[in-house]
Amino acid sequence: MKNIKMRGTTICCVRKGHQVAIAGDGQVTLGDTVVKHGARKIRAIRDGSIITGFAGSTADAMNLFERFEAKLDEHGGSLLRAAVALAKDWRTDKFLRQLEAMMIVADAEHTLLISGNGDVLEPDDGVAAIGSGGNYAKAAAVALVRHTDMEATDIVREAMAVAANICVYTNDHVLIESITGEAA
Repeated sequence: MKNIKMRGTTICCVRKGHQVAIAGDGQVTLGDTVVKHGARKIRAIRDGSIITGFAGSTADAMNLFERFEAKLDEHGGSLLRAAVALAKDWRTDKFLRQLEAMMIVADAEHTLLISGNGDVLEPDDGVAAIGSGGNYAKAAAVALVRHTDMEATDIVREAMAVAANICVYTNDHVLIESITGEAA
């Protein structure tokens, strides 16, 4: 049987003013067929103080979300330390190394992109995007951050709409989580 690749995720995160917001579409595609429209690829954890988004398979997402929460426990809730520890494990663990996925995590102070290559990157402009439509969403979000007075939640919503209109692996069933506070 031919190996059919599962595709279809766009995650976009924007930090602007006192708000950080993350959005994810709901489409999951198997080969050239849409198999699900409303998958949940983002979540708020730690009583809403951390928001996360994932691009990759559902099983991989659940595994990485659980491991990330365990790393938060190990490191006293420090987002930076937990992200670095997860990236290290992801890169060196024989099982985790096989995952083709990426995560975006954010709290009131930091937005981080985490990959299985050992990367933990904090974007300079407060915008991060991953997945099949990530480049489209990021381009739209950067333009909106620079040239409008829109809030972060409105920017991620519009950026996801742009990605959904261009990327066949992204749909308009968008979920948004946000954090508003002094440092966001």
